[in-house]
Amino acid sequence: MSRDELREGAVYEHRFGESPAYTIGVEEELLLVDDGFCLAPDSERVTDGTHPDRGEVVSEIFAAQVELTSDVCSNVSEAVDCLGGLRSAVIDCGATPMGAGLHPDGALGDAAIVEKARYQGVRDALAGLLRTPPCALHVHVGMPDPETAVRAANGLRRHVPLLQALSANSPFWHGRDSGLASARAAILRSYPRVEIPRPFLNYEDFCQTVQELAVAAEVEDYTYFWWDVRIHPRLGTVEVRSLDTQSSLERAGALAALVHALARYEAECDEPIEPGREALSASAFQAGRYGLDAKLIGSNGNLMPAREVAIETLAKVAEFATELDAGLFIDAIADIVTTGNGADLQREVYARAGMDGLLAYLVEQTGADL
Repeated sequence: MSRDELREGAVYEHRFGESPAYTIGVEEELLLVDDGFCLAPDSERVTDGTHPDRGEVVSEIFAAQVELTSDVCSNVSEAVDCLGGLRSAVIDCGATPMGAGLHPDGALGDAAIVEKARYQGVRDALAGLLRTPPCALHVHVGMPDPETAVRAANGLRRHVPLLQALSANSPFWHGRDSGLASARAAILRSYPRVEIPRPFLNYEDFCQTVQELAVAAEVEDYTYFWWDVRIHPRLGTVEVRSLDTQSSLERAGALAALVHALARYEAECDEPIEPGREALSASAFQAGRYGLDAKLIGSNGNLMPAREVAIETLAKVAEFATELDAGLFIDAIADIVTTGNGADLQREVYARAGMDGLLAYLVEQTGADL
């Protein structure tokens, strides 16, 4: 396909503005385990056996994994209630879900790929890079129009390092401490088209870029781009994809509330696009490596402790969090800053209870307070 042909069909049809602005939807990928806490290829049975009144339980690329998808909600409280119902539905059908960015003790290649054409295509393209199921928390925020979506996505990029530091919940892989706060983030970075995208000039620039990339990558469309922040015309949303799945539903709600408020802030405040992509990528690695002990780029462009960046960011979005009815949930971010992220908690449990105790803890936390 030539550049001229790309330009002729460059602007995607979209659904921005079809729903009220700044609605929220949350997706969480959960592992499925057996009685011994090993990965269990139960996704087909679970998806066939759950019939929730709200939201959806769908398969993911690995058979030992499901994705829980909330309804389109007006606030994070509704989304969390929906996810809680979906977690309960999975448990009620006899499955055991585990919320973590990675299975701490999963062996290399011990998870089968679901037999669907899309997933088989991804498997063939990524080959040995598909090592173990990575689980993420994705947050969608509805946008009123395409240009607001571009502005919000451009701004949300600057918060990826902080969001990774707060959400890091995968320090262990293959039975060992990886030394990273989010080994999931490191694994995902080995996949193609997993990165912080550049800022886009406008919606047409976004459309032209993704069409060119789709041709180069030999994929159908932008849904094969697993960017940390992704404009999603088909759903009319901006999607943040850089978060590890949380064991605690409360923490999942807190992170979703922060993304919700940040999206509103970036859509309406239109700050200059800083820092550059290269510096953001380096800061995101620091966040995945050191978690809340990382030094991240602050609003003044200088390095700051991640915890200070978090407190500064909470103050910045407080007004928007209140308007979005997210205040109570976003307050729990301060608890993460104080007590540690999921990686910190996993290491504490492992130190006193070993791997078996850690696996039991993750399952217990995933099913708590439902």
